[in-house]
Amino acid sequence: MKSSPDSDSVGVLVVEDESIAAKAHAQYVSRLSRFHVAGIAKNATQALAALTGRVTGMDPGRIQLVLLDMNLPDGHGLQLLRMIRAKHVPVDVVAVTAARDMLVVQEALSLGVVQYLIKPFTFPVFKSKLEAYLSYRASLDTTEETSEMTQTEVDAALAALGATTAKAAPRGVPEGVQEQIRSTLTGDDALSAAEVSKAIGVSRVTARRYLEAMTDAGLLDRQPRYGSAGRPVLEYRLLD
Repeated sequence: MKSSPDSDSVGVLVVEDESIAAKAHAQYVSRLSRFHVAGIAKNATQALAALTGRVTGMDPGRIQLVLLDMNLPDGHGLQLLRMIRAKHVPVDVVAVTAARDMLVVQEALSLGVVQYLIKPFTFPVFKSKLEAYLSYRASLDTTEETSEMTQTEVDAALAALGATTAKAAPRGVPEGVQEQIRSTLTGDDALSAAEVSKAIGVSRVTARRYLEAMTDAGLLDRQPRYGSAGRPVLEYRLLD
């Protein structure tokens, strides 16, 4: 899966052996205007080949960022990361993995990963991490490669990586259901729990529980709908 690249967008190589997860991560990348999918690798061998110009039709110079899973069928993600660094491949790396072991996290950070995303995560979390990465890139973007940075500029670059405003994941709402609700609440539409329940095929009570959880997580806005007799109906809309 590849998205159409703009001249200044960041090319992303998705390294993930599970096809469903790989497609999901590629779709997430495609939803971000400043990024495009440069390719998908199912294992470390394919990833290293793509990054070193050994894949026909793929320009490694168009890859600036690697989304790296740690559990690959032909080796640990850390091994691939060491090879990338040993070969001086000029890419940034975001770890996208279920690996939570402290030693793995510490070594990944020591090898220069710019973000560490723990599965499962929501699109807003993914978006915030990559937007923070963009801010980091922008803070390092100088007109001359030999330019010297001030302490303030270095501090700003490091601070940019931590500048994430993502909300907590809504508890008890599966990622697939969240996507269904987001797709239903498109544009400026505001719908009630009953209307959402019909759209996604669950009971009104279940829809209301999902909508409330997403509202509490800061993903939706809730307002009363007036205009009919009796108690106002609550309606929900997407927040930017």
